[in-house]
Amino acid sequence: MKVINVSGKRKSAVARATLKKGTGKVRINKIPLELFSIEIARLKIKEPLILAAEVANKVDLEINVQGGGQSGQISAIRLVIGKSLSQFDERLKEVFNNYDKHLLVADVRRKETRKPNRHGKARSKRQKSYR
Repeated sequence: MKVINVSGKRKSAVARATLKKGTGKVRINKIPLELFSIEIARLKIKEPLILAAEVANKVDLEINVQGGGQSGQISAIRLVIGKSLSQFDERLKEVFNNYDKHLLVADVRRKETRKPNRHGKARSKRQKSYR
């Protein structure tokens, strides 16, 4: 029996997935995908599953996601699903790459760190008044 463990990040969200042979069940934090939060989030998560329908119906995915906000978590989940399915079946790499590169490759952008002796955000400076 083939078991695949994959992890993916987006911003500060981290998703970890375990893929096993099964009947096409997807669970996120022990909740079935059909009951997962907002409909648009569900549709975004289903994109890689729809692209790889014949393979997705043969495997079960158990996904654990932590940290970040809702958008970051959704992107991390998509990345993990794409990576795990493409490891299960190599032919899917080309399909995912043609549709959306971020189903296979992580977005490396992170929050810029706050600089010392500055106010608020990373690049903000104190305003000058010449009067």
